Amino acid sequence: MKRFQRLLITGAAGNLGRQLRQGLAPLAEIVRLTDHVEMAPAGVGEEVIECQLGDFDAVMAVVEGCDGIVHFGAASNERPWAEILDSSIKGGYNVYEAARRHNIKRIVYASSIHAVGYVRREDGADTDTPHRPDSLYGLSKCFVEDLAQLYFHKFGIESACLRINSCFEKPIDRRQLSTWISFRDLVQLTERCLVSERIGVTVVYGISDNREAFFSNHKIRHLGYKPLDSSENYRAEVESETQPGDPFDPAVEYVGGIFTRYGHPDEGEK
Repeated sequence: MKRFQRLLITGAAGNLGRQLRQGLAPLAEIVRLTDHVEMAPAGVGEEVIECQLGDFDAVMAVVEGCDGIVHFGAASNERPWAEILDSSIKGGYNVYEAARRHNIKRIVYASSIHAVGYVRREDGADTDTPHRPDSLYGLSKCFVEDLAQLYFHKFGIESACLRINSCFEKPIDRRQLSTWISFRDLVQLTERCLVSERIGVTVVYGISDNREAFFSNHKIRHLGYKPLDSSENYRAEVESETQPGDPFDPAVEYVGGIFTRYGHPDEGEK
């Protein structure tokens, strides 16, 4: 018997959404996929619905009939405030409120390293480190993490907030030797957040089993997440192709990397 009758994945057209579309299919009788842009046509056991997350009525309709949500839809980088507000902040609220009204009890949310981007590398962080956003993008992740807390304590909706670091086919620079998570580890982590018996509100860093890491996941053993991959397999390649950075450059000093250098996006300073 599959864990879900109908599992909703938002942001399904994105790089990570496409990985989850395939990787999470065994968990559900039907996977409902939504994004604000065109997606690949529905396959067997799939439903494809375009949806603007800032449109409350549209979100209510796309959530109806689902019994779990993987919420990866939002602005995918630093963007102007109006876009962050509509897709990420209003969109996050709309998803949680639609889940409440449709009696959905578990959400896996794609948060980000940028919710704590102004932590210094040498200070490190764990899952209880307070928010230190490095951008409007990071600020929106803090908002939805706090929304998850509200909706758990007031309405009983469990959430896993995945502070995803750098999820690509392989690490491409020295920073990513610490922040990388492979596609298959992301799928495994998301699956564990969906099927673990109790998660409450769990914050977890999306990283593989890297020798170097800015963050500690020592408090999330209840998820049973055991990463299979490591950036060490790519260290020689990365170090031969890139030079060490300036340790006093904010992009090296802080875990948020280049985001800490960005100006306000509405002033064209990015």
